Amino acid sequence: MTLLITIIVLALIFDYINGFHDAANSIATVVSTKVLTPFQAVLWAAFFNAIVLVLCKNHWLGFEMKVADAIAKIVKTEAISLNVILAGLIAAITWNLFTWYFGIPSSSSHTLMGGFAGAAIAKSGFGVLADLTKIYETLAFIFLAPLMGMILAYIINLIILHICKRTNPSKAERWFKRLQLVSSAAFSLGHGSNDAQKVMGIIASAILVFKTQHMGIALESHTGNNWLDAIAIIEKGKQKITYIPLWVQYSCFTAIGLGTLSGGWRIIKTMGTKITKVTPLEGVSAETAGAITLYLTQALGIPVSTTHTITGSIIGVGLTKRVSAVRWGVTISLLWAWVLTIPVSGVMGALIYYITTLFS
Repeated sequence: MTLLITIIVLALIFDYINGFHDAANSIATVVSTKVLTPFQAVLWAAFFNAIVLVLCKNHWLGFEMKVADAIAKIVKTEAISLNVILAGLIAAITWNLFTWYFGIPSSSSHTLMGGFAGAAIAKSGFGVLADLTKIYETLAFIFLAPLMGMILAYIINLIILHICKRTNPSKAERWFKRLQLVSSAAFSLGHGSNDAQKVMGIIASAILVFKTQHMGIALESHTGNNWLDAIAIIEKGKQKITYIPLWVQYSCFTAIGLGTLSGGWRIIKTMGTKITKVTPLEGVSAETAGAITLYLTQALGIPVSTTHTITGSIIGVGLTKRVSAVRWGVTISLLWAWVLTIPVSGVMGALIYYITTLFS
């Protein structure tokens, strides 16, 4: 029981770190265009990160818990242990803090998945990977999510420029500053729905392992009588989350909201100024494109990186000016960080698992 509680606490700590690590995703352009002060921006983003809970609970606007389910079944339930989950979380937290310190906008999502999968592979080999289709989708969207964001942002920006070509520039800028509040809120909703659910999936997996391996409770058992009756799964022979308790939902969305309130200024500087200079109009285009991408992938249950998505969108609006408007040196460095995140966190997860077995 102590180990399970430790894992839940670490999962919420990771969720909190995810909040301030990825705060730049939804507020970098709003801060760089001076639509909001940094403090106002994090309050704005944190509010919409947290309000997603209501949307997911009621399935409003197409928000569901599909991403949590996808994360929970990365590896086969019967082949993992609480030590595996513990090692994966420690690896994810370590890599997230490292990249945050150096201002690298890497993916918290892929860090978590890499650490989790790496520790599981260290225990049981590559056969532990359960849903290979979902894994391949996730790997593909390391590149597809920013590409989708970039293309959508490019198209949206050109359409807006064409519509507003006869508009008074100062009047247009005032309107786009107001619209940036809407587009930033939309992206924050996508961020909250995508990222908080990943931690729900990990906590759900931990409770499932504890119930089946330590309490001998059948997977189908679900009475709702206590906090351990968190999930009821197994449908047609396949693992599927059908219920996540309210305490897990509220805890995860609260943690990511509080994390967002804490800022993450190192990464905000990278996202808001180092890739390309962003105007209010371009901010609206980038955030709208990023939000559309996140809503689409959330509906499909594909856990993507909000960091990758908004970075691609910012590059897209930069390209509408000229290719040289994008600082490609910075972009290439970010790409390397994206490619390395899953393998590095996976290796870290495996090493930490081996270390924990020495003391168990």
